[in-house]
Amino acid sequence: QRLSVADGRWPQTNAGDSVMQHAPEKICIVGSGNWGSAIARIVGVNAHFHQEFNPTVNMWVFEEQIDGKNLTEIINETHVNVKYLPDAKLPENVVAVPDLATAAKDATMLIFVLPHQFLNRICPQIVANCSPNAHIISLIKGIEFENNAPKLISSMISQAMGGKPCSVLMGANVANEVAKDEFCEATVGCLDVHGANLWHKCFDRPTFKINVVSDVPGVELCGALKNVVALGAGFCDGLKLGGNTKAAIVRIGLMEMKKFCALYFPSVESDTFFESCGVADLITTCYGGRNRKC
Repeated sequence: QRLSVADGRWPQTNAGDSVMQHAPEKICIVGSGNWGSAIARIVGVNAHFHQEFNPTVNMWVFEEQIDGKNLTEIINETHVNVKYLPDAKLPENVVAVPDLATAAKDATMLIFVLPHQFLNRICPQIVANCSPNAHIISLIKGIEFENNAPKLISSMISQAMGGKPCSVLMGANVANEVAKDEFCEATVGCLDVHGANLWHKCFDRPTFKINVVSDVPGVELCGALKNVVALGAGFCDGLKLGGNTKAAIVRIGLMEMKKFCALYFPSVESDTFFESCGVADLITTCYGGRNRKC
């Protein structure tokens, strides 16, 4: 049966019981690019206001020099990621940390938001320092191939993290618009009831509405495959074709996404394509995303 926080069929944990039984969750954001910094604004605010979380959020930043000064120092002093999100302020409780082991130390919630090419290099250091029961979520949109078959990024993370389950967050989320607090939605795919409620509380805001479903592969595949369709939409723009042609590309692309999922991941549910991670993300990417301009 399909479970969803939004429609009330996913059982909610009692917040008071959670606090009594567990120490506050310690959050680490692994990555600090455009999307990582935008999501840090949301996570920082929620960590400050919800007692389930330690108010300090570590954000691992690959150290760079900006005008002769360390990027982490600039972020911690000005609360602005001047390189990747210069027009938005980060909450003061989001702390930029250049050392990965320090950032992940005793973390009970790990948010992966960086290019997947770096995963094999960084995961051993993270798993050696984070909590052994850490909840993990991937905001990475992409797909890998192994033995002539697609492999989910969440599966790669889970494998690299010693078999820990990995949830996913995908949706119609252009980072710069999210950073401006323009209303949008996102979908979290999570199999664990406790984790589902934690991630919902971690990300949900009045301008960033979260629905949690149990179809992890479906949520992730939608986020990856829509980029292929967006290339076709970009070809329409380049050829100066109109809205009719692009609409056809979007419709045919959505059908091909469903066929791909049915072929390689038969457990994917049709309803997932009508979540933010599905048709909404497809539309915003085809009409306004960067991939259509490639």
